[in-house]
Amino acid sequence: MAVTMHPAPATFWYGCNMARHGEIIRLTTRLLEVAGVQAAPAGGPAHCCGSPKESNARINEGMGRRTVEKFNAAGHGQVITWCPSCHMNMQDVMAPVTPTAFTTTHVSEVLHAARERLRPLLVHPVRARVLLHAHHGFDARVPVNTLAPDLLRLIPGLTVLEHPCRAPGHMCSGLVGVPGALADAQRAALAAMAECGADTLCTLFHSCHREAVALEQTHPIRVVNWVHLLAEAAGWPYKDDYKAWRNAPDPRAAVGAAGIEAAGEVVFTRLVEPELRKPPSA
Repeated sequence: MAVTMHPAPATFWYGCNMARHGEIIRLTTRLLEVAGVQAAPAGGPAHCCGSPKESNARINEGMGRRTVEKFNAAGHGQVITWCPSCHMNMQDVMAPVTPTAFTTTHVSEVLHAARERLRPLLVHPVRARVLLHAHHGFDARVPVNTLAPDLLRLIPGLTVLEHPCRAPGHMCSGLVGVPGALADAQRAALAAMAECGADTLCTLFHSCHREAVALEQTHPIRVVNWVHLLAEAAGWPYKDDYKAWRNAPDPRAAVGAAGIEAAGEVVFTRLVEPELRKPPSA
């Protein structure tokens, strides 16, 4: 797939639901730099695609319009997306309503197009038998289920395993509201891992990662994101704080007083802590 690479700085739009994974944002920005793309990160509530307010058309449209206007004002010729929801909303809802002065490309397309730039970087062996946690939905837009494994195959020592298992939707957040759907999808992924002899489940997107890391509590597997694996092959240290918090015996103690203070006691108690203490789905 041909990808237009712009000499001017780009915007790396990681979305509003990615803040729990700061290390993935930082590592992805670093990979983009190696790929020859200077990309300024943008995300959080101030750069929302509007999907959290889809039930209210006026608010949804206003949030999307403001984000497009900010990207236009930045003057960057390319917006590089991470979140599949953001990517689809930009194409289907935001850009048709508010004219854009930029092209939109998914990060997997950008890194895959620059894989020969990345190849000399990926010299540290990663001993793992990896199964991709793949979904049907987004791959119809961007062939991420092919692009990400192609990049992972650049890593010495790593084996990417093939299996037809695919979860419905574009990422696991879409399954949470359907009783039993997430557990069924995770059981299918675990069965596929056993069938092909995988020891590592590789997530593509943030909501899948958040739901899957807890499987380490009950199954002898490792759950990592594809960006984590590229970073390991590059020799870049990182810490997956969210996984550490989610799998800690006491998430509150693992987050620590400073982290709780940063979030706010009420927010942490009502929103964050219940998520971290949620038992594994499968």
